[in-house]
Order: sequence, then structure tokens, then C-alpha cells
Amino acid sequence: MKLMLKRIARREDYTIGKLYRQDKENMQWVYVCDTLEDKDRGLDQSMTEANIARLKVKGKTAIPTGRYEIVMNVVSPKFLKKALYRDFCGGKIPRFKYVKGFNGVCMHSGVDQDSTEGCPVVGENRVKGKLVNSWATFKRVYRILLRASNNGESIIIDVL
Repeated sequence: MKLMLKRIARREDYTIGKLYRQDKENMQWVYVCDTLEDKDRGLDQSMTEANIARLKVKGKTAIPTGRYEIVMNVVSPKFLKKALYRDFCGGKIPRFKYVKGFNGVCMHSGVDQDSTEGCPVVGENRVKGKLVNSWATFKRVYRILLRASNNGESIIIDVL
């Protein structure tokens, strides 16, 4: 499965994006949901770890642009402690692999930049700088990704 997270609004404290998936039948990009991330500080996957560390503000920086694999089989200790995630998916949330300069990057629900800590959160951007209907959106996105993973598909996301 191919995904694309296209950042469309870079603000002082947050970044709004659109998440798309590629339809296997006609290869067209299909809108999935809106995303919210921390501030985009211009990081790119091709940068050195030292450069990323120099520009990154811990817990307040969007992940570098680039291509990542997402896995669905890793339990997040942080999200396992939260009843909603524990009951819904056993704490196994979509996890980005090998994000240079970052640890534990996951896609999850949230309402504003204070919810992200570097992770892309999903929902509907109907309020300036915030997401609504995030939990319902997360469950829908999770099911799409889990279906692909269970069918043996790798999940690749391009963050632009």
C-alpha cells in the first residue's frame, strides 16, 4: 500500500497535511483524512543525524520529509497504557520505521500540536490549528492499514 502525506499549511507552531492512499485499480491518489504535526523545521531524510539534531526541537518538530515504511505489529508502551488504544488495538498502532533523529514515531489520534510530540495525528481539520473527529478517523485509517498489512502488503508513506 502506498500512502502520501502532503503538507499543505506550515504555520509557526504546527503543520497541516492531507493523507492520501494510492488506489491499486487506477493508481489515482484518494484522499483519506487530514493530518496535524508539529512545526515543519525543514528536516529531510537525506540530512545527517547531526544536522537533524541541530535543527530539531524535541517534542515540537515534524518528522523529516522522505519515504518510510509503516508497520502494524509493534506495541507502543505509551499507547498500551491508554484504555482506548489498549481496547481497540492492543496498543499496536501504525509505527514509522527508521525516522532519522526520532524514536517511536506513530500515527494516532489527537487534537492539536500538543498531541503530536513529532507524530502525525489524523482527523478532520475543521478548526484552525486543530483536528476534530480524530478518534473515529484514527479507527478508520487503522482498519485500512491493518487490512493491507494482514494481506501481506508493505505500507510505504511518502512525507512531502
